[in-house]
Amino acid sequence: MREKVHLITRERASSVSEKAKLLNIYEAKKVQEYHKGFPYYNETPLVPLNDLAKELGVAGIYVKDESQRFGLNAFKALGASYAIGRYLADRLGFKTVNYNEISSPEAKRKLGDLTFATTTDGNHGRGVAFTATTLGFRSVVYMPQGSAEERVDNIRKAGADVTVLPMNYDNAVRYTAQMAKKNDWIIMQDTSWEGYEEIPTWIMQGYMTMAYEAYRQLKESNVERPTHIFLQPGVGSMPAAVLGFFVNAYEKEYPKTIIVEPEKADCFFRTAKANDGMIHAVTGVMDTIMAGLACGEPNPIAWNIIGNHADAFASCTDSITAKGMRILGNPIGNDRRIISGESGAVGLGLTAALLNDPELAELKDRIGLDKNSVVLCFSTEGDTYRAGYRSVVWDGAYPYE
Repeated sequence: MREKVHLITRERASSVSEKAKLLNIYEAKKVQEYHKGFPYYNETPLVPLNDLAKELGVAGIYVKDESQRFGLNAFKALGASYAIGRYLADRLGFKTVNYNEISSPEAKRKLGDLTFATTTDGNHGRGVAFTATTLGFRSVVYMPQGSAEERVDNIRKAGADVTVLPMNYDNAVRYTAQMAKKNDWIIMQDTSWEGYEEIPTWIMQGYMTMAYEAYRQLKESNVERPTHIFLQPGVGSMPAAVLGFFVNAYEKEYPKTIIVEPEKADCFFRTAKANDGMIHAVTGVMDTIMAGLACGEPNPIAWNIIGNHADAFASCTDSITAKGMRILGNPIGNDRRIISGESGAVGLGLTAALLNDPELAELKDRIGLDKNSVVLCFSTEGDTYRAGYRSVVWDGAYPYE
């Protein structure tokens, strides 16, 4: 029988990594203040799934529902909007970034015509397009082969020029960098490489708004801290931002963190398993329904944080996220329904699988998941590809067998 989950554990570093230090509460408060100035900003809900927690035998399960972020059905605009804001503020000579200042007619006159370029599998590109259009600038977005037409259309509707390339995500990133250099565009990429670290760091800091909101919402719910956080990476910027924030917020008592990937794009799992000081990539076609996680090369900045502070790495079949999508979309008891897409539900899917599948009991015990556990997951997208969502939730695609 094909194994649904492979999981390894890892020792934490004894001190906070240098990159994680940039993701502290002080910076998170500044980032959130910037986001509050944006049109359509509202805190997204932290949903308590009390009846599911009882059913699965844990003390609590909380899911941050990012389908309601900026009306874009995903969290990604948090990073793009902050990074573009920081870039514009720096270019204008401002010491701090303020939405009203960078969006003023005077600022636009000084800045002139700018074009922001990025590679995306959907959500990040939509965030770049949304921000650029909102601030009065042009955006160019390249997407990898196999991108869903619905995601392409949504990015075009947000104002970007979109091209789908005949290559995988990582090669598309390299192509975008070449085109940006040729055309004097500003690259807004959420991964880093030699000589390109500042903007990816700003993007990661932008994601802290999501973590900071969850931190405050947990306290408002009388939860001092979760015991476990499940995070899905892609290139790793989101989980690194969230993990880095909680490392600083809780210091040595930060929650156990499990990094969850599709088996066809499990570059963080492979890098952690090799444990040889090298980053290990996945190449070729990454055939997974988790399109937002189909990235084969870890962001080096993100690996600095995740490699030092994550407690476990899991590589999963698509049936795990399909399970999470169905559970969130069909809640039990009085729990609130959450529409979670293929890349958003894998953390909750793995939580449920570990807790109710006897074949995974040893893995559950390995990460200390028990009746006293309080689990936090981030549903990072809604039904950004509706046909795919319905095939799973309505028609039972990718069954858990």
